[in-house]
Amino acid sequence: MREFRLDTAGPAGDCAVLRVTGEVDVYTAPMLRERIRELAAKGAVHLIADLTQVDFLDSTGLGVLVGGLKRLREDGGSLALVITTPRILRIFQVTGLTKALAAQRSVTDAITADPHWQKTAESQAGSVHEWCRRHGLA
Repeated sequence: MREFRLDTAGPAGDCAVLRVTGEVDVYTAPMLRERIRELAAKGAVHLIADLTQVDFLDSTGLGVLVGGLKRLREDGGSLALVITTPRILRIFQVTGLTKALAAQRSVTDAITADPHWQKTAESQAGSVHEWCRRHGLA
C-alpha cells in the first residue's frame, strides 16, 4: 500500500487538480475534506480529484467526495474524478455516484470534458496537453 498523500496542481484561476494517493478511509478522509475546503476558500471551485493512485476507498471517503461536490456546486463549481482502477470505479458505479460525479480515465480527459476547465487550461498554457505537461499530469 502507498502512503496517503494529497498533492495539488494549480490553482489555475478557479480550477485545481487534487492528486490523491493511498487509502481514503475514516482516518485520512478528514484530510481530503480539509484540502477541498482550503482550495474552495482560495477560490478554486472547479476541482478534478485524480484517484488513479488510490488503493482503497471506504464510505467515509465517498461521503467526503459527495460533500465536496455539494459544497463546490453551491459556489458555482464542479468536481470531476479520474479513476483507472476497476475496483475503485466499481464502488462509484454500485452506489450510483457516477451519475453525480463525472469519472474520466485521465486528467486530460477530465479537463477536455469540462468547457470551463478546458478554457482555463488553454488560456494558461495554450492547450490542455501542455497545461497537464507543465503540472506533471501528462
